[in-house]
Amino acid sequence: MKHRWLVIADDLTGAADCAMGFARFGLTAAVGWGTNWEENRDTRPPVFSYDADSRALSAVAAAFRHRQILAHQLDDHRLLFKKIDSTLRGQPAAEMAATLETLSAHGRRAFGILAPAFPSVGRSTLNGRIVVSGRSLEETEIWKRDHSYRNADLIDVLASAGIKAELVGIDAVRAGGKTLASAMEQVARSGAAIAVCDAEIDDDLMNIAGASIVLDPAPFFIGSAGLAYALATLEDRTERPSPPLEPTSNGMLLVVGSVAAVSRASARKLVTSRSISHIPVEPAILLADNPAARLALGRDVANRLAAGEDLLVEIVANDDPDKTLGAALAAGLAEALAPTANCMGAFAATGGETAAALLSRFGVNGILLVDEIEPGIALGLTRGKISIPIATKAGAFGNEDSLGHIASRLKFVSTEGRFS
Repeated sequence: MKHRWLVIADDLTGAADCAMGFARFGLTAAVGWGTNWEENRDTRPPVFSYDADSRALSAVAAAFRHRQILAHQLDDHRLLFKKIDSTLRGQPAAEMAATLETLSAHGRRAFGILAPAFPSVGRSTLNGRIVVSGRSLEETEIWKRDHSYRNADLIDVLASAGIKAELVGIDAVRAGGKTLASAMEQVARSGAAIAVCDAEIDDDLMNIAGASIVLDPAPFFIGSAGLAYALATLEDRTERPSPPLEPTSNGMLLVVGSVAAVSRASARKLVTSRSISHIPVEPAILLADNPAARLALGRDVANRLAAGEDLLVEIVANDDPDKTLGAALAAGLAEALAPTANCMGAFAATGGETAAALLSRFGVNGILLVDEIEPGIALGLTRGKISIPIATKAGAFGNEDSLGHIASRLKFVSTEGRFS
């Protein structure tokens, strides 16, 4: 099979995760954001993933943004993948409702296949409910820190936005093939707008992908990188050369802005290894009306990167961080680190909000995806005013070794001038 894809994600790391699934199989895939990608659709790569940056918005605002974006980005020659967070952060129900409305208005089939599972990072769906590493989502740190719905039952979640959905259970999913495709079409005939599919392992997602890709008219697809990877395996594989890259002796910059425990533990382990210098940044510096302090921080980081020093900049967080300050902290850090744009040899950030704020300030407007360091950790090359190797990681993905793996891979790429 050979398709062209449009991915709409609610944050940057999710946009990269999904596009990376296709890039692994040789398709040219890129991530974009902002207004620089509204034109020249014919020159876009086969897989184009757009960051809607809607994770922190209200349901009404997220729906409005998705209608706007789809009006600009929707292409009759591309299949649509709506990326949602595998733990239901943000406003996925409102965004799906807006997507259904827009597809119908454009004469396309307003029917979706929803499979948010991502087994390789411990996210599964059983009986229509989200499970994380064997525990119900409602019992996890992620849910306690940030949730938009009263529970993690996907039928209920969708109903909160006025969407009728029906479950395609694990038995039908594992039957696969025509049996599964028939179950999906039966959901559509019942008047439901979305088929919610159980999945516990990668083979379940492969069955869902195989059965849904042949439906006619084509549905749209909703999920995390797990489903994107499964759909990518159905595409014709091609050999794709890595993009050219000049070696550099400049240091790499790793930024930890996510409050997720796994990102903080990974940062501690990397700092303990003494392979990188640690710069903790107090939130007060980023939030206060003190531009001189932020300028001093940025100049110090820039000078050390230019001298070849590898740095990990971490926003200090207590045990109960105020998540409402996330956008302001990311903006303050982006202002502070603006002088580093032309001094770094490579860049990585944990958390989509942090990464998006910094990259926009650096003059970056896209990422060409090249490889995957770990499941959910994409490696690519920035596009825009600077062209450097980059890794993106959702805050809650990975383990305590993940930042070490990112640092090792980025160091190799930047100093050798090649991705492999």
